[in-house]
Amino acid sequence: MGRLARLWRHANTGTLAARRHFPPATLDAVEQAIKACEGRHGGEIRFAVEDSLSLLEVWRGLTPRQRAAQKFAELGVWDTASNNGVLVYVLLADRDVEIVADRGLAAVRQDEWEPCCRVMEEHFRAGRFAEGAVAGIEAVAAVLARHPAGPDAGNELPDAPAVL
Repeated sequence: MGRLARLWRHANTGTLAARRHFPPATLDAVEQAIKACEGRHGGEIRFAVEDSLSLLEVWRGLTPRQRAAQKFAELGVWDTASNNGVLVYVLLADRDVEIVADRGLAAVRQDEWEPCCRVMEEHFRAGRFAEGAVAGIEAVAAVLARHPAGPDAGNELPDAPAVL
């Protein structure tokens, strides 16, 4: 995708996009899915959705992966006792989902996270944002259940999604 096309998409994806695709009922479904899934493993899941990047960030070539890493730090996903936080980051303008996991989950290879991203992206392309987000969270939980990351220290991160 060209830089100008990406600039155009980000310029035309405003805050209403996040509200339209992730209304209160969808955000509540995401929160409930995180609560239910965190009972099956020791990991901590944080879900964040962002409508677009600033045009300067796009012009400078900031990738969705780099932005997800920034948000991982800003949202404090790294701040868990067992270093077992996982950020599921959705960038609507790029139609991209990224998963960033803390160092306590180093045994999980990136190719294990990719199917979690793809299932969400597939649902999102079809306009099924609630179903896609819940399916993605369940897929992340399945990965976490296969890779225990220390003892469960309780609910250390907010379950409510962050709308950035």
